[in-house]
Amino acid sequence: MSKKQAHLLGFVQHGVNSHATGMWRHARDKINWNYAAPDYWIHMARTMERGFFDAMFIADELAPYNTHGGSSDPVIRYAVQFPVHEPSTIVPIVAGATRHLGVGVTLSTAFEHPYSMCRRLSSLDHLSGGRVAWNIVSSYSKSEWDAYGASMTDRSRRYERLEEYMALCYELWNSYEDGAIVADRASGIYADPSKIREVNFDGQFFRCRARHFVAPSPQGHPVLWQAGSSDTGRDFAARHAEAIFAVLPTVNRMRQYTEDLNNRLEHKFSRPPGSVKLIFGLQTVVGETRAEAEDKYERIKACIPAEGALAWMSGHFGLDFSRYDLDEYVQNIEVPGIQGLFESVVYAKDGAPVTLREAAMIYAQGMGMPVAVGTAKDIVDAMEVYMDEGGADGFMLAATYTPGCFEEFADLVTPELQRRGRLRGAYTGRTLRENLIGR
Repeated sequence: MSKKQAHLLGFVQHGVNSHATGMWRHARDKINWNYAAPDYWIHMARTMERGFFDAMFIADELAPYNTHGGSSDPVIRYAVQFPVHEPSTIVPIVAGATRHLGVGVTLSTAFEHPYSMCRRLSSLDHLSGGRVAWNIVSSYSKSEWDAYGASMTDRSRRYERLEEYMALCYELWNSYEDGAIVADRASGIYADPSKIREVNFDGQFFRCRARHFVAPSPQGHPVLWQAGSSDTGRDFAARHAEAIFAVLPTVNRMRQYTEDLNNRLEHKFSRPPGSVKLIFGLQTVVGETRAEAEDKYERIKACIPAEGALAWMSGHFGLDFSRYDLDEYVQNIEVPGIQGLFESVVYAKDGAPVTLREAAMIYAQGMGMPVAVGTAKDIVDAMEVYMDEGGADGFMLAATYTPGCFEEFADLVTPELQRRGRLRGAYTGRTLRENLIGR
């Protein structure tokens, strides 16, 4: 029986620091690179393509977190997802520098109308030759709502709105019939209006009367990505997503998540089990020897500022952790923010109690995802367990110091995956959907 091959995505932000707090101060971070310049992103993209990644996945945050102590001062002071530049601006740079690498871009539905969202994503799909994915988010952070001068809606209301948002997006993307673009120079007819439906949408949250302003793109619409982790979020993901990103700290949690998602796919939404790619978060620290890798890992952890770690957790989970005793067990704390990610620290020790002090440091390394430390063989051993026993179809590889962590993965781990038949040796698809989803 053929082995399951891993799909790889590089998890980054368009900013000075990604998802390992404090990496900007690491001695090997961005040596001679400027994160705000095109050359850096060109190099990152080509490194990932050399490593046979499916895509670069660009996370986002719309404003500095202001939950910890009621201020954004700590996240500014310690560069906790700050500064962060707009993610879609680098899509043409990444796509233009590569032939096969996809680009997943996180764009919030909270403050942008579906009409402009569809227009932007279709345009990016054209510019990339069909290599764009959309990570659909609805803005969980109070700081984002504050920045846009809006009152934060409750979670259930946000999902109602999100369902309607997607319904309008589908209508716009599907409004062109085959043969709508005529481009007949002799007659002067460019397009047939009878084959481009005018969308007339009158919903509870959105109204739209227009034709989609962009011609059908190579993929029709971007690959739809979701990271829903609450019960409602998992339903949304099972209904809409083609791929799902989840942070699960142990193989047992991975297995439970896989079984739950496949059950929802089959029994709630009449989709075949396994039809949605499950991409689980993983951070890797690779060395030529285990001792070298362990030393690297200790240096990474040494860069994490304690207050910055707590400020990031406060922002993500919508709770001011500065008001809590650091020896309080996180199992005793309820949070209003991202439930699934909070579970990544609750279950970080496989059910054993975790203090807030411990949780902050675990979370600051990479949102509570498992960390594989060792030689390429050690790391691939762990990846195989997560695929074969946990149900992972691939991995969202969280950055530490950049671009070095991706260079090391491409140089050391990619060849070991290929040697075991766990990773492609060539791209076979033209679009991201073909390479990632297989259709």
